Amino acid sequence: MNKRVVIKDLEPKAYEAMFGLEKYLSQTKLDSSLRELIKIRVSQINGCSYCIDLHTKDARKMGETEQRIYALSAWRETPYFTSTEMAVLALAEEITFINKGVSEPTYNEASKVLDKHTLSQVIMAIITINAWNRIAISTHMKPVLD
Repeated sequence: MNKRVVIKDLEPKAYEAMFGLEKYLSQTKLDSSLRELIKIRVSQINGCSYCIDLHTKDARKMGETEQRIYALSAWRETPYFTSTEMAVLALAEEITFINKGVSEPTYNEASKVLDKHTLSQVIMAIITINAWNRIAISTHMKPVLD
């Protein structure tokens, strides 16, 4: 693969803005475990190896189980996720595949289990990791072996 630009070095203010979103999200009442599930699932959909690596490690540090991480790509077929997590994961998938829109049933289910502020925070978390995925993929960021 050809070497590509390193945006954080060339345009640090852009990264500062992105980290501003991360700081905002970390200060909300949105559960950190749920934030990591969003980051992992969206990164799986987008095929972002860098973010999958980073966020599965972060999730494990926060106490997330290997079983739930491994099953995340098939979350609908497992008994491992709560109704709130399932509503958020469905929303994450539809926002990530935004060209199809967000369906009324998915939005309504999320708004049933989340208050308006938390729903807004979830949407921002989904949008933020989608942006990070696009940065990492377009610049060929790769995970580093431990």
